[in-house]
Amino acid sequence: MSIQIDTIRIAGLRGIKNIEASLPRITVLIGPNNSGKTSFLKAMQLVLGDYSRFVSEEDFNIGAGDTRASSIIVDVRIVPLKSDGSRAEVFNEEWATEFGDKIKAEPNLNQFVALRARCQPNLIKGGFDTARFTLEKWPNFETWTTEKVKETKMTQRFDSIPFYAIDAQRDIHSELKERSSYIGRVLSNVDYSKDDIASIEGLIKTANEEAVEKSADLKELKGNLEKLNQSFQGAGDAEITPFPKKIRDLSKHFTVHFGSGADGTFSMEYHGMGTRSWASLLTVKALVKLTDDRHRKEAEPFFPILAAEEPEAHLHPNAQRTLYRQLAETTGQVIVSTHSPYLTAMADISDIRSLSRNSGSVELRSMSCPMSTEDKKVLAREIMSKRGELLFSSALILCEGITEEQVIPGMFQVACGRELHEAGASCVSVGGKNYTPFVKLACSLGIPTFIVSDNDGDTYREIEAQLRRLKKDSGLALSPDEFAIEYLSTGNDFEAELLSMGLRDELVDALVLSATKGSENPRYVAAKRKEIAAVTDPDLLAQLRASKASYAGFLGDVIRSNPNGRTKEALVPLPVRSGFTTIQNWLNQ
Repeated sequence: MSIQIDTIRIAGLRGIKNIEASLPRITVLIGPNNSGKTSFLKAMQLVLGDYSRFVSEEDFNIGAGDTRASSIIVDVRIVPLKSDGSRAEVFNEEWATEFGDKIKAEPNLNQFVALRARCQPNLIKGGFDTARFTLEKWPNFETWTTEKVKETKMTQRFDSIPFYAIDAQRDIHSELKERSSYIGRVLSNVDYSKDDIASIEGLIKTANEEAVEKSADLKELKGNLEKLNQSFQGAGDAEITPFPKKIRDLSKHFTVHFGSGADGTFSMEYHGMGTRSWASLLTVKALVKLTDDRHRKEAEPFFPILAAEEPEAHLHPNAQRTLYRQLAETTGQVIVSTHSPYLTAMADISDIRSLSRNSGSVELRSMSCPMSTEDKKVLAREIMSKRGELLFSSALILCEGITEEQVIPGMFQVACGRELHEAGASCVSVGGKNYTPFVKLACSLGIPTFIVSDNDGDTYREIEAQLRRLKKDSGLALSPDEFAIEYLSTGNDFEAELLSMGLRDELVDALVLSATKGSENPRYVAAKRKEIAAVTDPDLLAQLRASKASYAGFLGDVIRSNPNGRTKEALVPLPVRSGFTTIQNWLNQ
């Protein structure tokens, strides 16, 4: 790969007032519904593809006072790359020839090509006009929509940089009927030599004759149709062709079959939407590969842009992971919008772009602060590999251990009257006191984060020092709008906090449930309860700390069921309740 679109700017499109995004080779767009992911892909299509045909009044951003934007502007910057993927100073020979005088240089002499699409209403004819330009310079983001930059109008798009928009509603069965679809474009380019055509059509002729000869119904039909020659002075001849007679007609009857094992293969119309959707995506890969081969044959440069909307639709998790790898292997640049934690977990953290709405306008976030190798390993192990759904949270609760992770969601239900996930929030244990990588990730992606921390030993001083280093080294402000922390009572870990609140009965219940494993023998359960309830508080704490993994889930259930009818103040520690209030304030902003 020798070029790449490294930056896109969008202004005035739907919910997007004004954003800028850096683009790696593979970009994964995440965010809640109506956060701007589809608009982002449409912006790329506007400047690189043919979305201009579908622009409507609703595509123009509505700002303060219900003022509609007067235009939509999308800029992209194309830069040369070295073989290792880093930016090069100049374009190689083939791309220099392709771009010609459209290539410009920055003050440091690094070359680039800047493209702009501007869409605005046609006040005379009605409708909307979209024009594309190359730019003389790449202006600063702060002034890019207002600065006067020399524009040179383009009369056609670059054939060497095709844009493939892959819709969320794709279906290969219906696409087979459309000549303009991606598989239709593949079929329209099918070519054979004259000798191959003669040979194949000979085989088809033989197959047609045999099919008619071995069917009494078709023979009878043919015999009757031949009577048409009575109207043509005996010169006519009827021919029945169950199979297309000419090679050029094969695509009109083209079908795709898929299956395995003893059941054989079936036409796509008999398969589910998952298979049909996946097959549609793979036809795009085929078209890209064939187009790439043709460009190579003609020694012409080629750099495709694939934009796939919800490629995970109708696919089970393992299929989603496989599909991501297939997309990632495609030539060129790939932009994927997704709601799938499984697909997102396949991506590098630095490739994720998170879109969200703030005060009615779309914001874009990415991993903005430096990450050490160890930080990346922690996140890959604790989040990307098994908890990708956390990246889609509206708020995050971080805690030290598995007990808190299992119990806090139950406490939220008791205190707030709904499950934590219903509020769009998640709770995760960091497996110790290393909060840094989790806070970096969450705050970089715009996920407000609350920490509920133990307060035993040197924990307070250790965590506060960690947060000071985090602010200094990462540049994160950790403002109250995105971050808060509360500590348990001095000297307490989570178990000690609950015991000091008077929740001994609940803790005993959880240990009993854990020890009896759902036994329905009342005498056994009663004996175990008597045994556990009789221990001293220090021994009870020792048992709790020694069996976190086994009893924590049971304690969460006990808290939810609240068998003793406690108030939320009596059941939920004050620091945790304070955190819940903070989270609800964040979510209501």
